[in-house]
Amino acid sequence: MAAQEIVESIPDSRASLRNEPVQARSAARLTALLDAAAAIVDEIGYERLTTAMVAERAGASIGTVYRYFPDRIAVLQALSARNLERVLDKATSAIHDQRQQTWAAALGASFDVLVDAFRSEPGFRGLRVGDVLDIRPATHDRTFNSVVADGLLEALIERFGFKETPELHFHFETAIEISDALATRAFARDPRGDAAFLDTSRDVVTELLTPHFGRP
Repeated sequence: MAAQEIVESIPDSRASLRNEPVQARSAARLTALLDAAAAIVDEIGYERLTTAMVAERAGASIGTVYRYFPDRIAVLQALSARNLERVLDKATSAIHDQRQQTWAAALGASFDVLVDAFRSEPGFRGLRVGDVLDIRPATHDRTFNSVVADGLLEALIERFGFKETPELHFHFETAIEISDALATRAFARDPRGDAAFLDTSRDVVTELLTPHFGRP
């Protein structure tokens, strides 16, 4: 399954858009709004972002923002969905890279994609993939980390021929949660990432998955 299809399987990931862009000009306008939102998140955090800030930064009218988004939460949800789509696409490509000869090397390469996103993807470190953006009850039980786990595990199964089981899926999703938590901690005070936390994340994930994938 392609990264975009996986993202769109989350019920709220596209629902936040008032108008799905179909023309190149509309798509470019939407990209500019999300780029502006990402820059603001980098500067002041997502909690303080407003639609007026997005409009000003993008050089657009507030009406243009509301043409696509009903409120600031919708802007952030769309940005987090874009973050997820970009990172998941690159991470699954890394797993399929034939230069990675073992599952551990392939998964490590996908982890490098996550680390690079923390360092260089605008808006990612402050928002990441945005599981907690609204106080309203969740309308589904899939977190963004569970979507990442689905995509990466599917890529590993395709590449190395592992057999998917409920037990494997649970342990793999657990590994992704641990990896994400440690990566988040690594970048909490260091924009380049604390190497000790990043290395520990790799080690813990490898040890957790070795009983299921085999010794790399």
